[in-house]
Amino acid sequence: MASKKGRSKSSPRRYSSQVVDGIERAPSRAMLRAVGFNNDDFQKPQIGIASTWSMVTPCNMHIDKLADEAAGGANQARAKAVVFNTISISDGISMGSEGMKYSLVSREVIADSIETVAGCEGFDGLVAIGGCDKNMPGCMIAISRLNRPAVFVYGGTILPGCHGDQNIDIVSVFEAVGAQARGQIDLAELKQVETKSIPGPGACGGMYTANTMASAIEALGMSLPGSSAQNAISEEKRRDCREAGKAVMRLLEQDIRPRDIMIRKAFLNAIAVITALGGSTNAVLHLLAMAHATEVKLSLDDFTRIGKKVPVLADLRPSGRYMMSELIEIGGIRPLMKMLLDRGLLHGECLTVTGNTLAEDLADVAPYPEDQDIIRSLDNPIKKDSHLVILYGNLAPTGAVAKISGKEGLSFTGKAKVFSSEEQALQRILDGSIKQGHIIVIRHEGPKGGPGMREMLAPTSAVMGKGLGKEVALITDGRFSGGSHGFVVGHITPEAAVGGPIAIIKNGDKITIDAERRQINLHLSKAEIKKRLRAWKPLKPRYKRGVLAKYASQVNSASEGAVTDANL
Repeated sequence: MASKKGRSKSSPRRYSSQVVDGIERAPSRAMLRAVGFNNDDFQKPQIGIASTWSMVTPCNMHIDKLADEAAGGANQARAKAVVFNTISISDGISMGSEGMKYSLVSREVIADSIETVAGCEGFDGLVAIGGCDKNMPGCMIAISRLNRPAVFVYGGTILPGCHGDQNIDIVSVFEAVGAQARGQIDLAELKQVETKSIPGPGACGGMYTANTMASAIEALGMSLPGSSAQNAISEEKRRDCREAGKAVMRLLEQDIRPRDIMIRKAFLNAIAVITALGGSTNAVLHLLAMAHATEVKLSLDDFTRIGKKVPVLADLRPSGRYMMSELIEIGGIRPLMKMLLDRGLLHGECLTVTGNTLAEDLADVAPYPEDQDIIRSLDNPIKKDSHLVILYGNLAPTGAVAKISGKEGLSFTGKAKVFSSEEQALQRILDGSIKQGHIIVIRHEGPKGGPGMREMLAPTSAVMGKGLGKEVALITDGRFSGGSHGFVVGHITPEAAVGGPIAIIKNGDKITIDAERRQINLHLSKAEIKKRLRAWKPLKPRYKRGVLAKYASQVNSASEGAVTDANL
């Protein structure tokens, strides 16, 4: 709470009073009466409930009901709740198509829209409810910018589908496409996997990006205890929403704001937790962006420093065996956090939205059942250091992010097969053109070059489905879904669109990825690299109008979070 020193305590109605108090605000009150305000409500703090509900995706289809629960909790706490919407897009539906270019862009649109509504309407506090991948960092970026008392609520995880005796999810479908191309399953079985994989509401069921970011936000202190590990359709999730509405009122009364909670040590806690959970590479991008919005210094190298100390403990999909619903059954992430805290791997003094410190919140958390094997002990890790490996070298002078579980090995040398789009690469994987020893290079998919930095779930899943997970590698200036696994390296910077070395790779060039030395190098002399870079010419922009063109003109490097307000 160091950031509160020297700050005079503000009124719980600091912002709403400017909108509704006084004779001259009669027109504002008249408008608000039409949406349900009465005389007493004008004297209460207003809490905006930012809902990401839509029928675009199963991740968010239930969030309107959760927003009502949060509003009810705020109203019970003598505040006045106002529910409003922002957008959501579906990565799972748009994956592998041109539409996926809008995915990362949507993070910025969500952040901008929540900031716009809350700033315009004078909300004193916020509950933000997110269900899909970009909702969560988008909500958190807005919360950071506004710096008004706030709680984030995760919409919850989906229950698994079932095929035969196996739990399945959306990644199972992507991998089944590769298995069908390999001849391992027929079209009828592919159809069965397709129809059974998504049984209802909730975010993707492994330790993919949604569950990773929900866990990171709870570790950061911005969600109530247990919020990140609850099924989407459950009484626990409804209660979480009601309590979040009440918690914002308490934060208003105590004048605890997001930047009191989201300090550097809290971000380091988030990195430690998602490392132990084996989380998504997207967490690197999103935590950097959230730290930027909070004006906290965070860099790629912080992931390396934490990763040297914190092992991977969770045997969760995509590279592990279990689903998030199974982790929920044994206690969620809080026993894991208690393990890390007791070993000195978390900063227990960090404040949370409960008004307590993290150590106080975890004090009475019981350990996992003795007979479970989803979360390993610190003395028997799945991997002794992080699976999120930050690589540098002549192919990534300003960094790249690898997701290496160790199951694929720790180094790979191969010959480049170069593609200028995800679609081109996918076709060559499915038709058998990609062979053992190839390194698939997908470029012009970065934040500027895509534009939008698409996720490569379709090609990575096709590689796994074809049985090539240990035999080929894939590198890109784009990014990966949390469901991607295999020997994959993304976020290569500088990206091809700005003349990064990935732009000058030719078919047959030899590349080495070395996770132990944290290096990714092109086997070319400095002279040859300089020669090729001198001859390089940028491609013409793919979009000249609209949101993608605006994004491409404003976005910065993935190594800095791919944010759009860095140069203002």
